[in-house]
Amino acid sequence: MAESWVNPAESLGADLHLELTGPGSRRAVLMRALREAVQSGRLAPGTRLPPYRSLAADLGIARNTVADAYAELVAEGWLTARQGSGTRVAHGAAPPPGGGKVAPSAPARSLRTPAGPVRSTYDLVQGQPDPSAFPRAAWLAAARRALGNAPHDAFGPGDPRGRVELREALAGYLARVRGVRTRPERIVLCSGTAHALRLLAAVAGGRWAVESYGLSFHRGLLAGQGVDTVPLTVDEHGARIGELGTQRAVLLTPAHQFPTGGPLHPERRAAVVGWSRSTGGLVLEDDYDGEFRYDRRPVGAVQGLDPDRVVLMGSVSKSLSPTLRIGWMVLPEQLVDDIVAAKGEREQVSSATEQLTLADFITSGAYDRHVRKMRQRHRRRRDQLVAALAQRAPRVRVTGIAAGLHAVLELPSGTEGAVVKAAARQGLAVEGLADYRHPDFPKDGRDGLVVGYATPPEHRYPRALDALCRALPPE
Repeated sequence: MAESWVNPAESLGADLHLELTGPGSRRAVLMRALREAVQSGRLAPGTRLPPYRSLAADLGIARNTVADAYAELVAEGWLTARQGSGTRVAHGAAPPPGGGKVAPSAPARSLRTPAGPVRSTYDLVQGQPDPSAFPRAAWLAAARRALGNAPHDAFGPGDPRGRVELREALAGYLARVRGVRTRPERIVLCSGTAHALRLLAAVAGGRWAVESYGLSFHRGLLAGQGVDTVPLTVDEHGARIGELGTQRAVLLTPAHQFPTGGPLHPERRAAVVGWSRSTGGLVLEDDYDGEFRYDRRPVGAVQGLDPDRVVLMGSVSKSLSPTLRIGWMVLPEQLVDDIVAAKGEREQVSSATEQLTLADFITSGAYDRHVRKMRQRHRRRRDQLVAALAQRAPRVRVTGIAAGLHAVLELPSGTEGAVVKAAARQGLAVEGLADYRHPDFPKDGRDGLVVGYATPPEHRYPRALDALCRALPPE
């Protein structure tokens, strides 16, 4: 089993995305990465850094290394440290000239009609967190603060870009956690990835490349907007970028390919940006499961490689709840006006008060704490799944990286249909991998189950695993 970087003892820290690369000692590399984050504007003056114990656990380095790096950067004037206030970016450590302007660089639950009974005893369909895990008390506290501090214009006609408070909070959060390079002016709020795709299809049009495995709902949505899709082969390294042609755009899930589970290989990340630069095509990055990786630190978003050619799409549907209907697009500057025009003159899809609540939830640190708590829970669920299979169905292998809210179980060839039917007889809702294959992509011999382990409440999860194991092929 892969070593986990999720440490329950460090669950109260904040996330911070750093690339520890280049020559030198671990301390020197860490200091260089922190200086770069401040200089580039990703870490704004006043930003509170994670406690050194938390950051050390996340990065897999010694606590003293982080403590020494913090102390030296404080002495150099990059950071400040005060009792009770933690370590923060110094207000004199300003971003580069231009006001921090970014310089150009060189699924929701499947909506298919179920094949069996709609009602099931156990639900292992991917795509939805456990509703009972919603952080009600913390959300209520954030809502009270947000409403108490809301300006009067929050209760008038909404800006189609979304509340500036949330766009500012997201710009800082995505820079810190996902390595995104943007400004609030480049962020447009939406109701989720599906809404983002509708808007992007209306603006970009043309023919898009998509991964050979993905949500049929998204493909149907694009077809309804007049966008034809061409499948790219997906292997253990993600989509094969070399198959791209002259499509108008390519839609990818680089952090955790949905549903097969592999990340996009670094060479392919660079290759898709190169494709965009040479053809003028757009890279559409669905940051699916970007927050939930359990085996090591998540890689940064592809958007960070070229903010003028990559659109990043995200939402709180998996991290908080799909009922909030809050998502975002981080856009190249040249697309912002067209997307806003396509969205309409006023905000029609997302409540301003919920946007303000989410902004407070992020800036107060409550979102970091909740995501870390859910990482521990989801990792435990995945470990339980792997352990149950090893004991009761050793022929069945879990594929992909340890991440997200679902896993793909690799089945013996030719058994997928029978296993899905056997699961239904056990009162178990679960989907086969074939449900996610692009209709124009030839059968590739893959048989598997897409198992969502996040939805069942704690007391029902062991019985759901028991029903799953009974449905799997016998030895």
